[in-house]
Amino acid sequence: MLTEGPMPKKTKLAAGRRERPRKRAEQQRSVETRAAILNAAIAEFAERGFEGASIRAIADRLDLQHPLITYHYRSKDILWRAAAEHAFAQIRTAWDILPPEGSELSPLVRLRQEYTALFRYTVAFPEFHRFMRQEALTNNPRLEWLAETVLAPLLARLLPQIIEAQKRGLLPAVDPILFHYMMVSLTAALSEFGPEMQVTSGLSSGDTKVVEAYWRLVDETVFGEQPKTDRAAARTR
Repeated sequence: MLTEGPMPKKTKLAAGRRERPRKRAEQQRSVETRAAILNAAIAEFAERGFEGASIRAIADRLDLQHPLITYHYRSKDILWRAAAEHAFAQIRTAWDILPPEGSELSPLVRLRQEYTALFRYTVAFPEFHRFMRQEALTNNPRLEWLAETVLAPLLARLLPQIIEAQKRGLLPAVDPILFHYMMVSLTAALSEFGPEMQVTSGLSSGDTKVVEAYWRLVDETVFGEQPKTDRAAARTR
């Protein structure tokens, strides 16, 4: 009786080489699927709130089977938390592209870059602020979790920069948290009032010229005219 012997070493290596690209492709598809689920979840929670949203409705947005979402996220609460972390991870990624902390940028230049990055994200994904607003309507465990897990690290980065800019007389001497939430409100204005603005004026919040004009107004009003040295530093990022 003939029996199969061990696979030759060269054959094993060739099989391994074929398997690696396959695994990478599967991993990439999994990453893309998770991102699509989380983006759809943010949109669903933004529109209906936590109580009104459902995993089945999120699956319908993507034309996916309901069990595929529960395979990745076992409950609506787990999915909501993952969606919140996903949104802020994208903002932090945008910040990480900027010059690192400790570089030669002044705190004012760094702040205007970081709030600009936040604005760019909200313009590209207006559901984000609506998602956040839904949780702010009531004091609930999700808001407390969000404050401790996601917002605290964000504030730990921004508030010291605001305080330093205030010490240099570059920003108004108010509680730095008030300045921060003023800036958050300004970054949210187009996503919040875009539909109303279009009805009242015909201006579209999706128009690139409108977006650029609005943020230039915010930037110059809050931070003032950017010095030439700071403009040069910003262009190098």
